[in-house]
Amino acid sequence: MKAPNRTPRTTYVLLGIMALLSVFPLYWMFVVATTDTASATQLPPRVLPGGNFLHLAGLVFDTVPFLQALLNSIAVAAAVGAGQATLCALAGFAFAKLRFPGRNTLFLIVVLTMTVPAQLSIIPQYLIMSQLNWVDTLQAVIVPGLVSAFGIFWMRQHIASVIDDELMHAATVDGASTWQIFWRIAFPLVRPAAFVLGLFGFVTAWNDFLWPFIVLKSPDRYTVQIAIKALQNNRDIDLGLAMSGSFLATLPLLVLFILVGRRLVQGIMDGAFKG
Repeated sequence: MKAPNRTPRTTYVLLGIMALLSVFPLYWMFVVATTDTASATQLPPRVLPGGNFLHLAGLVFDTVPFLQALLNSIAVAAAVGAGQATLCALAGFAFAKLRFPGRNTLFLIVVLTMTVPAQLSIIPQYLIMSQLNWVDTLQAVIVPGLVSAFGIFWMRQHIASVIDDELMHAATVDGASTWQIFWRIAFPLVRPAAFVLGLFGFVTAWNDFLWPFIVLKSPDRYTVQIAIKALQNNRDIDLGLAMSGSFLATLPLLVLFILVGRRLVQGIMDGAFKG
């Protein structure tokens, strides 16, 4: 008789350990958010939450306009996510299915831009925002993130593998325009991939710090990451206060993942196994 296969049990144990290690930083952030700086830096470190969270959360909202920062981040992240899902799908459709001069060269240029560090574009990007009088406005944060080279590449590859040329030809014979083919045929078929891309764009915009820190000046226009920075003094840092702000800033992402986590995984798997 063969010995029972214990590989699945071992796999589940390893996955459970990895899940706990992944969740622990979030848990420790909550622990620090319920204590003071002294408790956060003690050795051995504290592993049980305290009872100071509501007090520190109140200080967060009293110290900086944190609620306004949350609303600003929601507006920015939602606009960026929707923009990437739509505009990258449009560009990907053009590169995958339309025939025009220089198509392959333009797509190669788009892909090559992914090799350029984002920090190199900060100065020219700031100069453009200054010429447009967009400095210290939310559109200065939204507009540069509406399209990404990775998003165009993602959607181009997915559309090329999902949409048949015969389907487009049949739609053209029936009198459909290119715009109608995209919205009524192509986009519904690649909506799961576009949804995943939009979520990636949402999370990236939510967590972005460097560019909003440079271009936003007024406290009432801060995004949530800049508001967390404003909680810290120049010389010392109240870890409890800073971690309370960080935990409050993480809660919307946790709620979003709970609501759409299953669709996110399905969209990724759908994109991985097409073609």
